[in-house]
Amino acid sequence: MLEVGKPAPTFTLQDQNDSPISLETFAGKKVLIYFYPRASTPGCTVQACALRDTKAELDALNVVVLGISPDTPKKLTNFVNKQALNFTLLADEDHATCEAYNVWQLKKFMGRENMGVVRTSFLIDEEGKLEHIFNKFKTKDHHEVVLDYLQK
Repeated sequence: MLEVGKPAPTFTLQDQNDSPISLETFAGKKVLIYFYPRASTPGCTVQACALRDTKAELDALNVVVLGISPDTPKKLTNFVNKQALNFTLLADEDHATCEAYNVWQLKKFMGRENMGVVRTSFLIDEEGKLEHIFNKFKTKDHHEVVLDYLQK
């Protein structure tokens, strides 16, 4: 089980440009890792665009944004280009990173059950430890919840 104050699970995943990106790359910065179900769906688009629009504020707070989903790098490229996203998206096609962060879970929707990503965000501190877990938000106010926490 993930606990605040403990080291965050490390990973290396392909980004939207099909380049490997590791969590360790961002040592010395805070990292907001947000897990989302699928690129280019309505809720995921709202959430991503709001983070895009607050990037300057997040940069000023020394926070790097990484979005992770089970999509392919090609789907992520399309999402980034279509929405003019200004942060890195990572492909977790085998959902191993999602499992490490305990966000790959059984979901129920319209009477059907299947495994998928439970929308959750993790703030990793400059030393690579979990600082905060965000799991109570709506896609349209996710960025506000994160900024409110960071500006305390």
